[in-house]
Amino acid sequence: MQLLFIGQIIGVVSASALLLFLLARLWPRRGPGMRCQGYAVLITGCDSGFGHMLAVALDRRGFTVFAGCLQPEAAGAQSLTRLCTSRLRILKLDVTSEQDVQLARKTVQDNLPEKGLWAVVNNAGISDWAEIEWSSSQDFQNMLNVNLMGGIRTSIALLPLVRVAKGRMVFVSSIFSFFTCLNMAAYSVSKRGLEAFADCLRVEMASFGVKVSIIQPGNFGQATDIVKVKTDEEIWARLDEERKHTFNRSYIELANQYFTSSCRSGSGSAAPVVQAMVHALTSARPRSRYLLVPPTELILFRLLPLLPTALTDAFFSLSSMYSTRRRLLYTQ
Repeated sequence: MQLLFIGQIIGVVSASALLLFLLARLWPRRGPGMRCQGYAVLITGCDSGFGHMLAVALDRRGFTVFAGCLQPEAAGAQSLTRLCTSRLRILKLDVTSEQDVQLARKTVQDNLPEKGLWAVVNNAGISDWAEIEWSSSQDFQNMLNVNLMGGIRTSIALLPLVRVAKGRMVFVSSIFSFFTCLNMAAYSVSKRGLEAFADCLRVEMASFGVKVSIIQPGNFGQATDIVKVKTDEEIWARLDEERKHTFNRSYIELANQYFTSSCRSGSGSAAPVVQAMVHALTSARPRSRYLLVPPTELILFRLLPLLPTALTDAFFSLSSMYSTRRRLLYTQ
């Protein structure tokens, strides 16, 4: 009887989620149409990837773009000056540095176009993968300092300018903010924290007419250089003797092969992510969240946050990777 009741609940939740999803897709939205000239946008993490491509797209739309780059003299940043108009300005911006953030704010404030700072796009981020026991607390701290605290530092510094323009705050998160899997603990913690910050900010900023959006890309490993490639030897060398006994060499090789192949199976085009960012910045009705996964996976990722933990945890047991992991770790 209890199992039947649980099944009925799951059925109702699934049907409701599907209905909400269809309504959200069918409900008419005004497309991007704001006049971008005279407004500025600050983007962090423009050296490469999503930030680099967004800077080019916004420059072509007429925005004044402040492109925050970790290495302003490197090839990625310099290519922006060739691809974009004179409206684009490169800023040295390490989001882990309070000094860099404050200098960026001053530069932006001193060089704003007539309509002010329309938006901040918190895009800068790093990625790494490792099981929790392969990591140190410093590994977690490094991830949090960029992915979470970097967004918080930049937002707090620039919010007064965005409030004046009644503009937008955009945060680049990930499906790993709610999708739990092996090897992504530090990254998931940083992105879940970033979304919590953005959610709180959205509620507070509503009083000022500032809209807040979260971008949740799926696997775009081929389209960006955020994925960190490791060798089996590098992973093995970091483990102490106790963990080498638990996480044997065979499993290390399997995990590395699995992670690498998963990244290579991701989308090779960042266009959907950049389009979502542009919509969040320019639409009269931006979404609170933009989930960017293949259509075949969309319903699954919509449902996951609504399902009971027991079900979502059981979902992973269906993967051959998990069964092989259990066999390798418990038979040594």
